[in-house]
Amino acid sequence: MDLLLDINVAVDVCTKRSPFYLDADLALAKCLYEGGRLWLYAGSVQTLEYVTRQELKQSQRPDSPSPSAKQLSRQARNLLKVFTADKHWLAALAGEGDVFDSEDPEDEQLIRALARLGPDARLLSRDGPLAECYPERVLSPAAYLAMDRPRRALEFIDLKTPQDAIRADLERGIHRVLHHGQYILGPEIAELEAALAEYVGVQHGLTVASGTDSLEIALRALGIGPGAEVITVPFTWISSAEVIGLVGATPVFVDIEPASFNIDVTRIEAAITPRTKAILPVSLFGQMADYGAINALAARHGLPVIEDAAQSFGATRHGRRSGGVTTIGSTSFFPAKPLGCYGDGGALFTDDDGLAEKMRAIRTHGGIRRHHHPLLGMNGRFDTLQAAVLLAKLPHFAGEVEARSRIGARYTEQLQDRCGTPSVMPGNTHVYAQYTIRLAERERVADALKAQGIPTAVYYPKCLHEQPVFAELGYRWGDFPEAERASCEVLSLPMHPGLTEPDQDRVLSALSVCLKT
Repeated sequence: MDLLLDINVAVDVCTKRSPFYLDADLALAKCLYEGGRLWLYAGSVQTLEYVTRQELKQSQRPDSPSPSAKQLSRQARNLLKVFTADKHWLAALAGEGDVFDSEDPEDEQLIRALARLGPDARLLSRDGPLAECYPERVLSPAAYLAMDRPRRALEFIDLKTPQDAIRADLERGIHRVLHHGQYILGPEIAELEAALAEYVGVQHGLTVASGTDSLEIALRALGIGPGAEVITVPFTWISSAEVIGLVGATPVFVDIEPASFNIDVTRIEAAITPRTKAILPVSLFGQMADYGAINALAARHGLPVIEDAAQSFGATRHGRRSGGVTTIGSTSFFPAKPLGCYGDGGALFTDDDGLAEKMRAIRTHGGIRRHHHPLLGMNGRFDTLQAAVLLAKLPHFAGEVEARSRIGARYTEQLQDRCGTPSVMPGNTHVYAQYTIRLAERERVADALKAQGIPTAVYYPKCLHEQPVFAELGYRWGDFPEAERASCEVLSLPMHPGLTEPDQDRVLSALSVCLKT
């Protein structure tokens, strides 16, 4: 449960105001211990400082020298600076300013702001009349302390915690876009593209509307269409093969390696025919395929390679970043991806100037300049607001990649003797877009974990050659035994950069019990 702090509670703690301080301080500690967040309303800063200053003035001993107004102000600000350091600020929005018809405008602001935190959040306040008006939303510190601790549900992917670290930059970036009003291809787009290209280590970065669009644009830029074949894997999300069909080409599947879940390089050459026009490997679950071998094979046959790096952005192979090792790299910024925005989005990467120009044109209806369309394109532009989100997140991304690696390694250390665990291939780093284990009794274990409040997911329960849309390709069960075996055994556990050791221990403990039964 998150708590929005009323000014009276904040001042109680800041000034150790008797007799209220103890309950207030314990309530704040309880909230943090139970995994909640403490919020302050940015619109109350001036009042918060004023009330703190007044309380300090009133609490002076009669026989003590009276401090000057400047001294009181400095003391109040120092106390508030310390108190607010670990709190989250809730922005004041325009709709929370028009409150002058209310009996108490300040209370009305807080109630309106509280609604943005969701139905489970509460306002922590000693204001009795306010609690009577809103008994379901307002709690006194004593009432909060008396509440039973709820069993907190684990998040499979926690998108809230990372947002806390970037809230100020996030809100600043979004408001910048709202003020300049360039919602399509605004200045944030070029800024983000330059930053992404530098991060990946290529000459050109190009943002697009989704990871699926990025793959389709890559294929179109390479001139791949009807009559062509493109080699990919059957164990992945449907987008990887869907886009091949969308440009009129035919997907040709190659089985995966059992250890990495990535394409089995030793099987690619046998799948190459005169109609093969590209190879599209998928860097699944967070680590790259063997692109050294793939690129060498592709070069011998004169084929371009497109890396589907939707799940591996941030990973490296022999020091080179995912997205920057093939003819074209493609990634997704879907919210659950390692670097996710707050909607759909994707990007393309290349060192080829000509391909970059083509992909940029295809993204915008095939136009090289306004009203001049030499290519058949699409509406694949990235939203400026989403670019602002990623610009706020990108400076924190390296830390999140490090956290993912640490959490994934800890999972493996605890589980490697109990079930199949991810193998990090030589030369690779792993960003664990999903932490995926292998189990013979997947459904039983998943149901048992669910009963204990542990969420899981299956990526992917059905291979692409089993999907009805690809039935006409003529593949049958048994054609890709490693992919098929994986689809029956994989189970993904909670995984995100904010996963704490206690929460991870909760997963590990529950899983340990399941594996013993």
